[in-house]
Amino acid sequence: MAAITAASNLNNSTNMLNESLAMLSSGSKIVNPSDDPAGLAESISLNAQIGQTQAANDNVSNAVSFLQTQDGYLQQVGSALDQMSQLAVESQDVTKTNTERSDYQQEFSTLAGYITDTGTKDFNGVSLFSGSTLAVTTDGVGSTFSMTGINLSASSYTTASSADISTTTGAVTALTSVTAAITQLATDRATVGANEERLTYTGDELGVLQDNLTAANSQITDVDVATESTKYAEYQILVQSGTSMLAQANQNPQSVLKLLQ
Repeated sequence: MAAITAASNLNNSTNMLNESLAMLSSGSKIVNPSDDPAGLAESISLNAQIGQTQAANDNVSNAVSFLQTQDGYLQQVGSALDQMSQLAVESQDVTKTNTERSDYQQEFSTLAGYITDTGTKDFNGVSLFSGSTLAVTTDGVGSTFSMTGINLSASSYTTASSADISTTTGAVTALTSVTAAITQLATDRATVGANEERLTYTGDELGVLQDNLTAANSQITDVDVATESTKYAEYQILVQSGTSMLAQANQNPQSVLKLLQ
């Protein structure tokens, strides 16, 4: 009976040692579903939320890159419009000839062509300046933010691009059109800035949420190495002492056999 009891205790200690070893080697408190069924279910849900939040954060980051690309183009369009307005004023100089105004018109038309060409640019196949409102996913449950589009084909831009400064009268009209386009550009850049600010805040929020979800999941699944290492040492001692005691228990019947000799 002593040997049977020692063997049973040794078996229990060995099982606990193996469980502790599995936790330390995997870094997880839940090696098998039976270790913590409720914790496992919660961890699965948290992992899904973490993945969804990361995906939403990626979407927001891409949208911010889209907006930054938009603004980069709009800055150059602004420079072109500034130069066009200067040309329109210079073309009104009464001391200049129509031949000289034709030279100004050539430069004016080239800049207008640049603005028109910019309106066709895209970001990863998505038009930058079609004016379409884009719905950006902002969280893991599919909520969206309507990102107002920018349209470089709007009448204020096309009117300015089609202006003619080869005559004094045309230059006066062109200046009015270019000024209107500059005003529209200011509004468009403010819209891009507001969209970017909104999504930047959303991205920061998603980053904090992901960190918190990861921390919560860690509390459920990650093993406490310091505590488990102490337990592992304890189980090692129990296994070693159990093995020794089992050997001793198996030796005890030998004294009975000596009485029969």
